[in-house]
Amino acid sequence: MSQALRIRLFAHSWVSDWNHGNAHFLRGLARELVRMGHEVRCYEESGAWSIRNLLHEGEAATRAIEEFHSTYPELDVCFYRRDESLSAFLDRELADADLVMVHEWNEPEVVNAILDGKKRLGFRALFHDTHHRAYTNAGQILRFHLQLFDGVLAFGEVIRKIYSDGFGIARAWTFHEAADISVFHPADCPKQNDVVWIGNWGDEERTQELMEFLVAPAAQMTAECRRVLVHGVRYPEEATDTLRRSGIEYRGYLPNLDAPKTYARSRLALHVPRRQYANGLSGVPTIRVFEALACGIPLVCAPWTDTEGLFRSDRDFVQARNGEEMRALLTELLESEATRRQIASSGLETIRERHTCRHRAEQLMEIVGEIKR
Repeated sequence: MSQALRIRLFAHSWVSDWNHGNAHFLRGLARELVRMGHEVRCYEESGAWSIRNLLHEGEAATRAIEEFHSTYPELDVCFYRRDESLSAFLDRELADADLVMVHEWNEPEVVNAILDGKKRLGFRALFHDTHHRAYTNAGQILRFHLQLFDGVLAFGEVIRKIYSDGFGIARAWTFHEAADISVFHPADCPKQNDVVWIGNWGDEERTQELMEFLVAPAAQMTAECRRVLVHGVRYPEEATDTLRRSGIEYRGYLPNLDAPKTYARSRLALHVPRRQYANGLSGVPTIRVFEALACGIPLVCAPWTDTEGLFRSDRDFVQARNGEEMRALLTELLESEATRRQIASSGLETIRERHTCRHRAEQLMEIVGEIKR
């Protein structure tokens, strides 16, 4: 093993995953870095937006927080406040750091304060982007002093090119998300649901797609006594009414650490990407793809293009080109357990061979070796 490093990771929240899918991968990555022998400390702002919203979920919030601490006991999470004490806090916490990794969902005030101490304290710093803002709202990303970072980790090749070609960042790497297979793995449970979709409604970024690839096919399936289940947050009343009229059971917030059980109790999972990831950002699968496949559940996707060849086409998952094809695929797969098992086995194999948090932790160490040269 290479020399152990003192690694400091800044994210919006580690404790809460409410409308915060970034926490899924980051938790697993941090744990793998610890297991590799590195000293890892995780930081989040006290009272961050995600955890404030999580606390409104009542009993589910309590369970989610307890599950986080019991599942990730090795993660050392520290809280800071964005006030006059921030600079002194950062100087103290980063004084002996070798690597500081900053996720893009941090306030520019905090990120730039970290960078202010970089030359003085002597650590290396990487910016980690797992969002579409570089493509859809570059002005928000340019509030960060990107040129002071030693490099950028982008969760897709198309995002990496925006940083290198558009923002002039000399060092940028494609750094995909991946599954934490210590949490996301197959489980043998009685099947209670035919189809499950786990995802947030959110900001009209896929409303049309959800209507075509989820609601319309489900309405026909539930009429045939099929059980379709949806979990997620930020669903307006109009959306929940639409789901109810279509016979879909909407269950609201699902702590991410409960997702493996939900997948295990379901015959099929859906993936409906946000519009950005089906168009200009094709090739960027979101974390739910990795996690569903890691749980050994057959996955049926609305259109997106795997331009980077992360998966084996038509083997690791199946894809529908339109709503009618989605309904036909779901019906066909629900009637063939052998086909479901074949797809699930193939997707699981690819995850374990290429797309685990351990793979990404090892890649990160290779990148650190490059920036230290």
